[in-house]
Amino acid sequence: MNKLGRSLPPLATLLPFEATARLGSVSRAAQELHITQAAVSRQIRALEADLGVALFERRNRGVHLTESGRSLAYTLGNALGELASEADRLRGVAGVNQVVLLCQMCEGFHWLMPRLSSFHQQHPEIELKVTTLMRPLAEFDGYFDVAMQSSNRDRGAHPLLFSASDEVFPVCSPAYLARQPGGVLTLEALARCTLLHHQTVPQYALEWDTWLAAHGLPIPQGAKALSFDSYSLMLQAAVSGHGLAMGWRRTAEGMLARGELVAPFGQKVMLEDALSVCMRHGQAKRRETQALAAWLRAQLA
Repeated sequence: MNKLGRSLPPLATLLPFEATARLGSVSRAAQELHITQAAVSRQIRALEADLGVALFERRNRGVHLTESGRSLAYTLGNALGELASEADRLRGVAGVNQVVLLCQMCEGFHWLMPRLSSFHQQHPEIELKVTTLMRPLAEFDGYFDVAMQSSNRDRGAHPLLFSASDEVFPVCSPAYLARQPGGVLTLEALARCTLLHHQTVPQYALEWDTWLAAHGLPIPQGAKALSFDSYSLMLQAAVSGHGLAMGWRRTAEGMLARGELVAPFGQKVMLEDALSVCMRHGQAKRRETQALAAWLRAQLA
């Protein structure tokens, strides 16, 4: 065994000791580490036996660091802090004046990009890093500070900061609408149209079947279909005149404003809880994170 292996105390004993030294309580250390008080006490005794010194004085039903205990707690705290910092660096953790926003590709591309200058103008000192996810937040194992995703997707243990509403309605290109008889479309005439579908797991809260069901209509028999695994690709297919897509106001509004898309029907469905904004589980309060969350809340209002 190398010298490091011979010199190091049992590694399993170090976290229970560090937590007890920092919190000044065996019971609180046990709660933080999600183990029993007996297990914490057993590991501390094992560490004391390995080192041959007492690390705590036990009096008045409490624990108090000895001189040796204070020395070890200081050294161990610094070592664990450096290890945590290096691990955070490798994971891509944001540093001071940096913040990481995790979002679905469609929100990032269609909603966030046109608004980024507003964040930079309000917070020129903060560097914003944007990361995208395809799967639900609960399945994401990378680093982020704040995340945005569809509310019907599992967010796991990450706490919800707030949610935002959205409107859902069919969209198509002006050219596609002009090709219809009289340049007009009704829901009853969908059977002669091509319906563009966004297929993802889990499904969005509203697709053609659920949207039509909200208006008392089934999927029309005879309608052609084109399916995409990307919402952005589906919208581009609608812009290119390939059919009717199910559009969400927040992500389609730019194309609607530029005249690339039109909404041929008056019918819409409002979702009060369409988009969820979450904070990373266990995250300490950071000024940068709070600034980003406040900006998102204002923009999504």
